[in-house]
Amino acid sequence: KALLSDNKQSSTAEMSKLATDYFVKSRLKSDSLPDVYFENTKVHYRDDNRHIWYHYEEYDEADEVPANEYKNDSEILDIDSLPPRYYHEWDYVSESYRPDWNTVYERLHPSGDSSVVESLMTKHSDLAKRLKRLIEIMRPQNKTRIRFQEDGEELDLDIALRSFIDLKSGQVPDLRINNSYKQFNRNIAVMLLVDCSESLNNKSEETGQVLLELSQEALAITAWTMDQLDDKFAIAGFSSNTRNEVRYQHIKGFSENYDEMVKARISCMEAGYSTRMGAAMRHAAHYLKNQQAEKKLLLVLTDGEPADVDAKNPQTLIKDTKKTVEELRNDGIYSYCITLDKRADDYVHEIFENHFTVIDKVERLPETLPRVFLELTS
Repeated sequence: KALLSDNKQSSTAEMSKLATDYFVKSRLKSDSLPDVYFENTKVHYRDDNRHIWYHYEEYDEADEVPANEYKNDSEILDIDSLPPRYYHEWDYVSESYRPDWNTVYERLHPSGDSSVVESLMTKHSDLAKRLKRLIEIMRPQNKTRIRFQEDGEELDLDIALRSFIDLKSGQVPDLRINNSYKQFNRNIAVMLLVDCSESLNNKSEETGQVLLELSQEALAITAWTMDQLDDKFAIAGFSSNTRNEVRYQHIKGFSENYDEMVKARISCMEAGYSTRMGAAMRHAAHYLKNQQAEKKLLLVLTDGEPADVDAKNPQTLIKDTKKTVEELRNDGIYSYCITLDKRADDYVHEIFENHFTVIDKVERLPETLPRVFLELTS
């Protein structure tokens, strides 16, 4: 105020000094800043500053990688081309959070051939038929009739007759002579988070099929099931290479239709690196929180315990993931885990309590995943 009142004008340098002085005086010792660098920053908008005034209402935050960040799936950006997000991590030894400890990079998943998913559905056509019968049972049947509509699904005979009498008697007839119906939909939002770590490249001991292929089959059938129920859902894969590089790949956003593009991303899934599950779950919850739904479900598909190359103590990431589940529960998000690790009972129970399923026979994953989803949302 002093700068403005004395000079009647203000310069960028003066405003910068004023902001810096305020920050220094108001900053608390407990405040921590993210590790952000502005070297070699490219200003894409150049002299177009309209982006400053763009405003999102509550629940309007984008639920996928912004479309203007890429031209098409053949030009997927490098992992460092989108601004990273920083998340804390729970240190169970000191019983405190490490602020801005994990760096999450996100991008749109590359695309392959969507016909691969169609082939998977053909392979499991008998399963799809059985699921279809369950879907019909679970699909909301309640409808509310809305009367006095100018346009509608059917003629309301009572109102139409009354209007006809008015017309014959010289009065102005009511033209709202139709009925329409409002369908009650399932008020649910589901995030399907898939562990895409290196171990998914292993083969099943029973069938010799690669676990990644089984995961793709399960994803295809479960996504089809969710789509048949008109549920709001998103799919993402994750992996990690230390806390400084947690990779989060969008396969389907909440606002996307389950179409050929999404199927093409499922067909192109790859596995690699490690499993920093807590950071990925917190980032998935970031999108799930913004969905307007009575029930919010985070469904985690994994084949092993949380682990990373820079976490020497196995309990470190197990305890952090357990803490993540507690955080999400406080935010109204229900977490459930499906694991392919036959020896998972001890650690998965510690993390998810009783909210998990261990699949002993991995070849049953394509059948089990959609059935668990239906049971959780019935």
